[in-house]
Amino acid sequence: MKKPSLCIVTPALADANNGNWQTARRWAHLLRGHYAVRLVKAWPDAKSTDDGTDILLALHARRSAASVAAWAQAHPGKPLVLALTGTDLYRDIQSDASAQRSLALAQRLIVLQEQGPQALPKALRAKCRVVFQSSTRRQTLVKTTAHLRAVVVGHLRDEKWPQTVFEAARLIGPDEGIFIDHIGVELDPALGAAARATQHDCPHYRWLGGLPHAATRSRIQRAHVLVHPSRMEGGAHVIMEAALSGTPVLASRMDGNVGMLGAVYGGYFPPGDAAALAALLRDCRRDIAQGSGKLAVLQAQCDARAPLFEPAAEKAALLAVLNELP
Repeated sequence: MKKPSLCIVTPALADANNGNWQTARRWAHLLRGHYAVRLVKAWPDAKSTDDGTDILLALHARRSAASVAAWAQAHPGKPLVLALTGTDLYRDIQSDASAQRSLALAQRLIVLQEQGPQALPKALRAKCRVVFQSSTRRQTLVKTTAHLRAVVVGHLRDEKWPQTVFEAARLIGPDEGIFIDHIGVELDPALGAAARATQHDCPHYRWLGGLPHAATRSRIQRAHVLVHPSRMEGGAHVIMEAALSGTPVLASRMDGNVGMLGAVYGGYFPPGDAAALAALLRDCRRDIAQGSGKLAVLQAQCDARAPLFEPAAEKAALLAVLNELP
């Protein structure tokens, strides 16, 4: 039997190497056993809109708005699914007309963490489904008790709020046994300059720039904690990768992070509060020699969330959404 044709529209392709691309590539892989999948930057991707596509799945309400509108006009009533990013949920749908139109046109909406539906207008929540993203498990490593190794993963842009890490590094003394590695490409020159200045002034902080995904995962695996200070987030890949590596997370308490880690998680700090982040890092530093205390509690809590981020769970959730379509 011929597989239905599924077109995934992603505003970012492989050259961007960002969260949108990672999501689109993984979904294509998970769904290929059930659908004939292709990845495109915009639809239509051929000269004609009558290209045999059965379902359109678009990532990003604003950036894919033209593709969503074109599909709805060419194929009214034909299956259309829209996956929402953090900037969609927590910024664009509040004021951007094209993003709001995308929400209205889609038959199903996908959000990537369990707090996501609450950011939508009440009238749209009935067609919203939560699909947690997934990754592969990594072995939990035995880590040194001589110092605390923290890793931050996120390109240098305002939504990720790296300023919180820069300020926390300056509050921590170089002799406290806390080392911070920061991975991410300089997307904002001012933030790149701030990272370089922090590295110059604080020998316990290193900005490593962009690294390949495999190298980044290896550093997450070896770290005692992952620090995730973002101010706007739809459901961060790095949180699930940390949980699946046995590495606890210290995260800003905002919806995108709470939706990944759960409301009762103990590793939150107020968004932008560098002093609170520094205090959490010091707490974890004290705990590593004992093998108990806060760090052990956080690891147990992340371990309990990890099954949500398994590939089989993500695939089942995606198929459930697609199987609901008329």
